[in-house]
Amino acid sequence: MSNDNNKLDRRTLLKLSGAGGISFVVAGCLEGGSGDGEGTDGGNGSGGGGSGNDSGGSGGSGGGSDSYTIGMVDSLTGSLAPYGERNERGRELALSAINEAGIGDGGQMEVIVEDDESTNQAGVNAARKLVNQDGVPLIVGTVGSGVSIAIHDSVVSGTDTVQISQNSTSPALTDKPDLLRTSPSGNAKGRALAQLIGEDHDSVAVTWINNDYGQGLSEVFANSFEGNVAYNTPHDQGQSSYRGQLSEMAGTNATAWLFITYADEYTVMVNEAYDQGFNEQVDYYGAESTIADAILENTEPGSQNGMTGVTESAPTDQESYQNFRDTFEEEFGQTPTVWAAYAYDAITIAALSVEAADEFTGAALSEVVRDVTRPDGQEVFSFEEAKGVLADGGSAADINYQGVSGPIDLDDNGDPKGFYQVYSVEDHEYVFGDFITG
Repeated sequence: MSNDNNKLDRRTLLKLSGAGGISFVVAGCLEGGSGDGEGTDGGNGSGGGGSGNDSGGSGGSGGGSDSYTIGMVDSLTGSLAPYGERNERGRELALSAINEAGIGDGGQMEVIVEDDESTNQAGVNAARKLVNQDGVPLIVGTVGSGVSIAIHDSVVSGTDTVQISQNSTSPALTDKPDLLRTSPSGNAKGRALAQLIGEDHDSVAVTWINNDYGQGLSEVFANSFEGNVAYNTPHDQGQSSYRGQLSEMAGTNATAWLFITYADEYTVMVNEAYDQGFNEQVDYYGAESTIADAILENTEPGSQNGMTGVTESAPTDQESYQNFRDTFEEEFGQTPTVWAAYAYDAITIAALSVEAADEFTGAALSEVVRDVTRPDGQEVFSFEEAKGVLADGGSAADINYQGVSGPIDLDDNGDPKGFYQVYSVEDHEYVFGDFITG
């Protein structure tokens, strides 16, 4: 077992760069980086307004009185609420920029937000309401990978409705090319975690939340880790205790524990492991879902010291991200998370599709939604800039939207490129290190 604090040194990072197509861009150590600085304070789930009864105009040619209403499924309650609520401010900023420029001749976009309650069935019900009652041709949604997949399979698949997930990262979404997303697949993240843990440990115990997110990431990790995966077992969501799983993990004598889970579940595990002194015996590792201000607020100082992981990140040296960050901080007094940036980009891509499409229908939007992000077009960094290209006679293929979360470049599987960052917990605070691109 290793408990030294040098896991983020240059030697480690250079070794990580060999992980299956992952390369590092060294950017120095950041305090607060692109982790969960926004925490769980954001939005009340009331959405962008609008009754949803007006499907609005005819795409980019609409008049100034036209309203273009789309839907958004977000996790505003339940286990994923710490992640879902942070999307709301990204949505708000995107809508502000879009409606300031106007769609077509001043048309406005509205977003009806529905809560998926962090469960598959509630997510499906929310999506059905948006499609069948509100008549939206496009849904942004949602956070949990399993919930996004359930919406796709039960509501979207076989229809003209466009779906863009703002936060789902499971590799399983890659197998559903009509389920688009602005957050990257967990494949590169799983390989990076395997390399990171393998630097200091030859045995690991893995517990993963029993859904598509947990299963997908755990499989990539297990297939990439060169040491012994001594324990690789799921746990159920929303349990009041995980002492049984923790005892089983301790019984393996693995020197590293990897938690692939959500904030509520991880908080319970950390507290129970701290009570039993496990935190002094093993090194903890995690991914993006083990970062949240709510975790720090509800665990004891010292209970996570040395916790290390890999999380999605925005390219903080990119001007468009910096502009987004500055606007966000001015508006809300907080540094945005990359998840807010993903939500911003999902709403912006939806608006660009409306602007570029011949009419405001799902079939027409699906024809252009990938094209507005493809690298063959002219690089544009905002909705307003893209609108100018279209106004000059350009088509969707003439636009290459560079998102505030990084280049989107949706491929044939609906997946974007991804940026990641190494993080640790020191003195009960998140410290962010170097960047990975994958």
